[in-house]
Amino acid sequence: MSESENVKIVQDAYAAFGRGDIPSLLASLSDDVVWTLPGAPLIPQAGTYRGPEGVAQFFQKLAQTTEFLAFEPREFVAQGDRVIALGSYQAKGIATGRSFAADWAMSFTIRDGKVVKFQEFTDTASIAPIYASSVGASA
Repeated sequence: MSESENVKIVQDAYAAFGRGDIPSLLASLSDDVVWTLPGAPLIPQAGTYRGPEGVAQFFQKLAQTTEFLAFEPREFVAQGDRVIALGSYQAKGIATGRSFAADWAMSFTIRDGKVVKFQEFTDTASIAPIYASSVGASA
């Protein structure tokens, strides 16, 4: 696929997430996708998830723990089968009511029109405290 087609796959996945259409987002993933988020152990949804079923579990955890106030992919850079998205988000922890704002980079690898690998890079030190049961908990 062309780089522009790969960017479109990623943009469509973000659009699906934005409208809460997780089934459409999951349809863009390969059966062997590896989905990795930084920040364990305080960030409940951090970790590595495998296959669309695993990624569905990630989105379930995310919905149970996090309320997004803003989510903005701003720039897409493609080279071959790799698409890097740069953006920012603001969110609050559902259990604590505390919020954060951070920039992020998200890396997608595309094969045969499907996402086969995803990895997020962000400031986990600013995110982890929104999930901690006490303000003094360390990240």
